[in-house]
Amino acid sequence: MNYGEIRVTFLGGLGEIGRNCAAIEYKEKMLLIDCGLMFPNEEMPGVDLVLPDFTWLIENKEKMVGVVVTHGHEDHMGGLSYLAHDIELNVYGSKLTMRLAQQRFQEANLMNRATFNDVNDSDRINIGPFDVEFIPVTHSVPHGFAIAIHTELGAIIHTGDFKIDMTPVDGRRTDLSRIGTIATTEGVLLLLADSTNADREGITDSEMNIGSSLEKIFGDKSDKRIIVACFASHLHRIEGILKAARKTGRHVVFFGKSMARNVAIASELGVLDVPPDTLLAPDEIDTVDPHKLCVISTGSQGEPLSALSLLAAGEHRALSVSNDDVVILSSQPIPGNERAVSRVIDGLSRRGCEVIHSGTALVHASGHARRSELAVFHALAKPEWFIPVHGEYRHLVAHAHLARNLGLAKERALVCVDGDSVRITESGLEKDGKVSAGYLYVDGIVGDVGHGVLKDRKILSEEGVIVVVVGVDVTKTSVITGPDVITRGWVHADEAEDLLDEAKVVVREAIEGVLGHGSTDLDALRQAMRKSLGKFVSGKTKRRPMIVPFVMEI
Repeated sequence: MNYGEIRVTFLGGLGEIGRNCAAIEYKEKMLLIDCGLMFPNEEMPGVDLVLPDFTWLIENKEKMVGVVVTHGHEDHMGGLSYLAHDIELNVYGSKLTMRLAQQRFQEANLMNRATFNDVNDSDRINIGPFDVEFIPVTHSVPHGFAIAIHTELGAIIHTGDFKIDMTPVDGRRTDLSRIGTIATTEGVLLLLADSTNADREGITDSEMNIGSSLEKIFGDKSDKRIIVACFASHLHRIEGILKAARKTGRHVVFFGKSMARNVAIASELGVLDVPPDTLLAPDEIDTVDPHKLCVISTGSQGEPLSALSLLAAGEHRALSVSNDDVVILSSQPIPGNERAVSRVIDGLSRRGCEVIHSGTALVHASGHARRSELAVFHALAKPEWFIPVHGEYRHLVAHAHLARNLGLAKERALVCVDGDSVRITESGLEKDGKVSAGYLYVDGIVGDVGHGVLKDRKILSEEGVIVVVVGVDVTKTSVITGPDVITRGWVHADEAEDLLDEAKVVVREAIEGVLGHGSTDLDALRQAMRKSLGKFVSGKTKRRPMIVPFVMEI
């Protein structure tokens, strides 16, 4: 690699919401920007988390000098503790972001695998050969950064997640003046910008407006208990809920381990004000009148075992909901979670709750800039080259179109996808190969579940399984016992005895056919069992369950 060139490789976040991860190579060293995870959808049964494929990073780990984390959301930092199994990490971010990240490492008992470095607004530090500046931006979690990497070819700016909120809850605005200054002095060589709302016109609502709306709802529902669900990391929203609760004289209870943990960290750092006299433990709920209580809960995305889902199912150990409750979903479903959220709303409604969500009231504002805000950022940055990041493919395309409409030459606004690598030299920017960037599935503590396992799980959930057991005497080439047919999820044995008896006959004939030719190869016997039974099942029921044959040598 030439010292005068820069390479950017995208390992996640381009074509999906989540797994945000990009590597910058410069002067034979590598700096990682974010290392996030993605939550599974319904096409990933049994999967807990989805990570970037770390293969390429591990192969080049001797180059890595650090990881810069733009902000404290799981889709930007949740993969760090998994990467740390293979690479010792030097991590940089705001004090709040670092504390949130450390929680993951402590849970995994991996604190000895990383060094965490706190940075402040506008800090400019050297990480290996990288001259890195941390520019304040407004987002839904406090203390987010855009990252400027200053090089001899110009600055590379990664916006992180951001919006232009002129009335943020904490008064910390996106530092647009610094973006303009960089553009007019050294110039922005490459802009990598958040694309989540690039297909939405206008500007994103201010978080301050959401707080005012929540206060009105709390006042209007003074005779009801109020339960508000939001992201555990959305500390600005939690602050707005706490203010609304205080103004209406309500005590507050937190449901969900991540909610309680994040609030404790934010309170300790002075980011969040939680008056102790208003706070109750879950087992103290019955000590106050219901209409004097506000519950702040996890589960806004319909996660199966979250506090809100348990409430909707009537299975929460501390609280049962009824028509005396108002539930506010202070969130927007992440793409892919719509059905799960709908199920929770339906469950709450069946229990008599009044459910308020973003489709019925102003209870959520995105943390991502819309088209008008993005246009302002582009106008200030004046990038030579632009690559949209953080979004589904349609978002990336919409953002590239916006940049071109603002005057950037078509060939200078590149739409990339996970695995793409680009090379920047004095001659310009070009795509330069691909690296492995597939999904790494995490199930429990096991990584890399694999597409084959997911396919098997889908078949099991949709079609069921049939297990066939037979005992053979290989010396006499004859069937000694069986075949026995055991089924789950195909037909109920007590209701289909005739069908199962027919299946046994079919399998026995197939086995005897193989043995009759003098073959005692166990693989051949299993293949004959699977093929004959599969054909029989398909013909009788038009279904294709998983067939698992067992042959015992007797």
